[in-house]
Amino acid sequence: MTWSDDAFEQRLNGADLYFEVTGPEDTDAPALIYLHGGPGYNSYSFRALFGERLEHRRVIYLDQRGSGRSGPLEDTEQGDTALDLDTLVADVEALRDHLDLGPIIPLGHGFGALVALEYARRHPQTTARVVVVNPWVHFPELALTLLAEASARRKVALNDPAADLRTNTPEGEYAAVGNARVEAAFELLNGRDLLNAMQFKDAPSRMHLEFADAGGQLAGGGEVQEALVYQGMWEFEYTPFLQEVRRPIFVIAGAHDRTSYPEQVGWLADLADADVTVLDAGHYPWIDDEEAFAEALEEALTR
Repeated sequence: MTWSDDAFEQRLNGADLYFEVTGPEDTDAPALIYLHGGPGYNSYSFRALFGERLEHRRVIYLDQRGSGRSGPLEDTEQGDTALDLDTLVADVEALRDHLDLGPIIPLGHGFGALVALEYARRHPQTTARVVVVNPWVHFPELALTLLAEASARRKVALNDPAADLRTNTPEGEYAAVGNARVEAAFELLNGRDLLNAMQFKDAPSRMHLEFADAGGQLAGGGEVQEALVYQGMWEFEYTPFLQEVRRPIFVIAGAHDRTSYPEQVGWLADLADADVTVLDAGHYPWIDDEEAFAEALEEALTR
């Protein structure tokens, strides 16, 4: 059996994309393409913390455009304000084609789950199955969850701006409810502190990830988030498209990740008939319980 472990930076779909190719070359099993969250994060920490458990599989770790070790958005053909889900999905297909892979398994985490699901919807012929971890699929609802948590932590009543915004928005114009909710949440509590409180099972888990991030010496991602917000990320409801995904969907959820479980996970269970496994973990289950996550992932890849 031959093996590879190589890093590349390749111009694909008009962007300089960084990716690492690992695992056996002569295998009939579909390759995994890991799609990190953030948005604007990177694939470094997942490989550093969990990569050894996947050495028997062909895995491609991709830093999505503008993220991690990939080139900045401003150097892409599309520019730094044109980032959207269609482009991110096209990047995955360009990478699959460049590596001359057959059907793949998109493995998406958080925001990356959205990319994985949409890839499967658009490219069912080159998708074996989809695995998503703590997915985000309904962003106005996620924004309300963030606002409710921030309000509770500040011990103030939940004041959802949605009704007033819809009433005061001129007919024919779109009421940006999701964005208004997020802005209200972050006015109450710093965004980083809010997400840390909602995503991590405990302080040691957060510190474990921060230590891994420090080892990678990767920072940034702000321009990716700004570009997606500019394109209306917080108004995006992927839920109508879930019924159009024709490949098997497997969800691994952390019971302590209140940004995803139970509301976001529920959409996939109800609309896409996804197979859901819930672990005693947060947003990064490979940190909280590596063994349980490894078992759940292997089950999702082989069932």
